[in-house]
Amino acid sequence: MPYSAPLAGWGRYPVRDCTVWQPTTAQALHETLGPLPVSIARGNGRSYGDASLNPEATIDMRRLDRLIAFDDATGAMECEAGVLLSDLVAAFVPRGWFPPVTPGTRMVTIGGMIASDVHGKNHHVAGSFCDHVDWFDLDLGDGRVLRCSRTENPDLFAATCGGMGLTGIVVRAAFRMLRIETAFMRQRTIRVGNLDQALSVFEQSHGSTYSVAWIDCMATGRHLGRSAILLGEHARVDELDERRRAAPLARPVRKPKTVPIDFPGFALSGFNVKMFNHLYYAMQRPGDEVVDIDPYFYPLDALFEWNRIYGRRGFVQYQSVLPLAESETGMRRLLEAISAAGAGSFLAVLKRMGPQSFGMLSFPMEGYTLALDFPATPGNLQLLERLDAITADHGGRVYLTKDARVSAQMFAAGYPRLQEFRNLRAQYGLDQRFSSLLSQRLGL
Repeated sequence: MPYSAPLAGWGRYPVRDCTVWQPTTAQALHETLGPLPVSIARGNGRSYGDASLNPEATIDMRRLDRLIAFDDATGAMECEAGVLLSDLVAAFVPRGWFPPVTPGTRMVTIGGMIASDVHGKNHHVAGSFCDHVDWFDLDLGDGRVLRCSRTENPDLFAATCGGMGLTGIVVRAAFRMLRIETAFMRQRTIRVGNLDQALSVFEQSHGSTYSVAWIDCMATGRHLGRSAILLGEHARVDELDERRRAAPLARPVRKPKTVPIDFPGFALSGFNVKMFNHLYYAMQRPGDEVVDIDPYFYPLDALFEWNRIYGRRGFVQYQSVLPLAESETGMRRLLEAISAAGAGSFLAVLKRMGPQSFGMLSFPMEGYTLALDFPATPGNLQLLERLDAITADHGGRVYLTKDARVSAQMFAAGYPRLQEFRNLRAQYGLDQRFSSLLSQRLGL
């Protein structure tokens, strides 16, 4: 039976009362969808804005969480869409396997990873998650469940990868895991004094499997864009010390801390953010070390409910990507606008992206992406409109998985295959069966 509940994305903005169904099997999902006029799937609620919200019918997929098959020789995985990435990591890292692409949190479902076509710190060499998906079964809500791959229903495959759940509901999927020797990373930290140096290090380190930078978005002048860049490789057994070599795939038991309260607004003042960024930059120590997988890939997962730091009004994350030829000038303009507004973020991340992904609405393009969090205040929402304009001026686009407020016009300018996506939705009648607050806002 359905129930009613206030729901939000990870940013806690916006919040809407939704009628929620929670099927436990693929057949139950199929029977639930039949009578519904419109609906949207929801995984673990880690998209930041309104992509998984439909007040009329939101389908909670977390109980479709069965592992179906795994080939220990090839890494071929088959599972239901509600399986959490955290469960895969916990179960398969000790067996010597790791997801081929992972976002910055492991608290996401496989279906959500496909709907967002998530990227990670290795996009420049490995592409996005859907590049490693072999097929998925898609429930169209009209009685049909179709197998989709690059050769079978390839139009639905391309539309669903990055399609934000608007082409049907992924029931199960098959993808390939990555073999690893240890549960550790060989990490190199490089501290640079400005944006030009950061981009130079990224380009010189293009052969590194993983790369990401924390960037001080409050720095100005000759320090604009100063960063700490973390390069990474999966460590081999022979690179571990004697103690770790005895159990190279063992993961230490960590008890995450929890943010117990919603922080007051003054905690996120420009002064506090500036001081935090200054100290954090000073604490980064250049050099090489071997670290656990978790702090390299999922540092924020060590803090449960960290979204409460932004207070009850919630926050918005702004993530845009700029083409490679425009990245230096465009990133400089974005950082100047942010620092001038005094509204910088504790967590600002810069990454190098590889070639354009194949999904019709996939976010990645070759260039650089910048992601930042802002409290959801009227002033910050106005700032984001200015960042939209800069992004558009340089041929970039915003990431729908992180978005809660971009205009339909801005969105359309960044996604050249948008009309193709709309046409496919109409062709299969999906525009009449799947809808979210995001799709309604953007006219998808």
